[in-house]
Amino acid sequence: MFSLCVVIPTYDNTDTIGQVVSAVREQVPDVIVVDDGSALPGRSAVEELGRRKLAHVVHRELNGGKGAAVKTGFEVAQSLGFTHVLQVDADGQHDLADLGRFLETARTHPQALVLGSPVFDESAPRGRLIGRQITRFWTTIETGGRKITDPMCGFRVYPLQAALEASRRTGNRMEFDIEIAVRMVWAGVATHNLPTKVRYFPGGLSHFHMFRDNARISWMHTRLVIGAILRLLARPFRRAAR
Repeated sequence: MFSLCVVIPTYDNTDTIGQVVSAVREQVPDVIVVDDGSALPGRSAVEELGRRKLAHVVHRELNGGKGAAVKTGFEVAQSLGFTHVLQVDADGQHDLADLGRFLETARTHPQALVLGSPVFDESAPRGRLIGRQITRFWTTIETGGRKITDPMCGFRVYPLQAALEASRRTGNRMEFDIEIAVRMVWAGVATHNLPTKVRYFPGGLSHFHMFRDNARISWMHTRLVIGAILRLLARPFRRAAR
């Protein structure tokens, strides 16, 4: 059985959350919006979606980070009986015209993790591009190959049960998208990487904190690289035990 919903984590995306939900619902009617402790304007925008029955709305009282919000979305999706979750960001940067390709790939390969591979235009900040290149380098080492083209894109489809299991060991903030993808690969989940356009808006809202989030991501890569080395060292013993 294949049953998919959309999970959209949001934090103060007052101006864009309604547009994103409307665009998603053109192809997927079941949408879960997780408000991660937004201030009153953002919370009100999400509540309005609930009143209009455009989304199943969940409010987290305190801001716990993107990862925490997505994990809440996973739990709600499971309680509602869905088998797959399409995650999309609330800031409008993703090209939702590509949503059909993601759905088709997920239906064809229901056990796989379908990841967006961003195609940037000139609006992308240079610092962000450099940071992504560094993360791609480390992710390639952690997974033993280019199984993940871009681990940071928040446009993706998860097989829900595998995602729930992997998410139990991930961080809760900006490191989440990277770490869950690596841990799902470690668990034997196949990946499909789909090119998709990503755009940055001048003056757009960003919740990425340069020092704190880079520190978290650096610590995460340290843990994952150590984990990858231990997995490599343990491989002969696993083979011998078979």
